Parts: sequence; structure tokens; C-alpha cells
Amino acid sequence: MSARKIGAMAFRGLQLGFIALVVAHVCLGWSYSVLWDFLPLVLAYAVITVTNRWGGTPDGPGVAREPLEVAVPVAGRWSALNSPADRTPSHGVHAHGQTYAIDVLAEPEPGARPAFGRLWPLARRPQDFPAFDAPVLAVADATVVRASDGQRDHLSRTSLPGLLYLMLVEGSIREMSGVHRILGNHLVLDLGDGTYAAYAHLRRGSLTVREGDRVRPGQVIARCGNSGNSSEPHLHFQLMDDPDPDAARGVPFTWRGVGVPRNGETFDAAPPVTART
Repeated sequence: MSARKIGAMAFRGLQLGFIALVVAHVCLGWSYSVLWDFLPLVLAYAVITVTNRWGGTPDGPGVAREPLEVAVPVAGRWSALNSPADRTPSHGVHAHGQTYAIDVLAEPEPGARPAFGRLWPLARRPQDFPAFDAPVLAVADATVVRASDGQRDHLSRTSLPGLLYLMLVEGSIREMSGVHRILGNHLVLDLGDGTYAAYAHLRRGSLTVREGDRVRPGQVIARCGNSGNSSEPHLHFQLMDDPDPDAARGVPFTWRGVGVPRNGETFDAAPPVTART
């Protein structure tokens, strides 16, 4: 078991320990200061801070790695968010192999995607967003090594109260529940040479492949959803050096014909001519 995996497990265990101590303290009336109950929580964030600072590339800290060119995982007009073209780690942490991860949102035309509302509506149906149910495509000849389905597509978190709930409550619960709850319905493809592609927040019941299947570039393998730690329907995509996101480090990528779009940049992509459904 890798040190990164142990760190992730220790983080979740210490968080659960904090909750257990607080509940026991309240129920049993222990006499010491309740502040001592926060010790596991402090240790948890010390552990995850160290884990998150471990090198962002499989080759080690300070070693630049050439991006791996792969096909684009979506087709049509999309925009980028949390892009590694703007910063790394793109999502603020190296954990879960996210150093070079990117989020993409469907933008078929200006105004098609509902705007963020400060207070109202509190949430929207996933069907209100153009990314929902959009095809997700294989980026290379690969083998499916992880296929997780069954988590619900929840309402959006596109208001200030909804976003705070996601960050402070829902996200913490998912973190303690394991990386599969963060990613929601997801796929991991083995691209060969120790590189894996992960697709997260997929629509429940939309996976068209299962573990062990071979896929081709442009093949429809699932559909975009809003499962897991997601504020609205979108695709989270990343390359990594291990099929287990808890143990993985990020691998840089570039999309064939597109590159790596920056935050807010729109791009148009078409599936390869070899694509099949």
C-alpha cells in the first residue's frame, strides 16, 4: 500500500474519530475541555496537508514531464473550469491524482447554461444544464479498469447557500466516505505505459462499458451527469499514474487539436472518424 493511500485513509479515520469523540463527550458528559476533541481534526488536516504537498508528477518533485496527447473526451462546444493551464494543482490539491485535472461544461450557445444565482433559485434540476446526458468519449485505445455506477444525480449547487452546503457539509461527508463518493459515478481507463484516464460525475445508469472492456478513441463510454462532489453537470477529467485515485499522482495531458483550454475558454471538439456508439 502506497504512502499516499495510507495518508488518505488516515485523514478519513481521524475525521471520523473527531465526530465519535464529540458525540461521546456530549452523551457521556466527560469532564475535560471539549477543545481536546478537536485534536483528531487538527491531525487530520495536518496529514492531508502533507499528502497534498507531495509531488505533482510521477517522476518526482521538480521534474517536468511532457504532456501526454490524447483525444478530447467530449464533442461539441464546451468551456473549461479549474484548468491546469491556469495553475497546478488545478483543483488546489494534489490528492486523488488531481494535479492536472480539468472540468468542462457544455456551452452549445451563449446563455444556454443557467447562470449562478446568489440566493435564488437555491438549486436546479440537472436536466436544466446542457452538459447533462452529453456523450462522454474514450480518449485512446484503452482497457476499462474501474467502472462505478449507481449514485444519484443530485440537484445543482449553483446558489451561494447551495455552494456553501457543498463545501462545508456535503463535501466533508463525501471525503470521509471515500474517493468513490467524491468522484460519483466514474470510469478509469488503462491507457498503457502506467497512465490512466479518470472520468468523474457521470450520469447514473449511463455507463456503456464495464471492467475489462476494450475501448477505442471516440467511443461513447458514458454520459455526463451530476453525481458525487459536483456543483452542476460537468465532466471532470484527469490523467494519473495509478488506477486508484487515492494512491495516484497526476499526469499532464494535452487534447489533440485543442491543447489545454484555459479557465473560461470555449472550445469546439468533434469525435475522431473512428468513433462509434
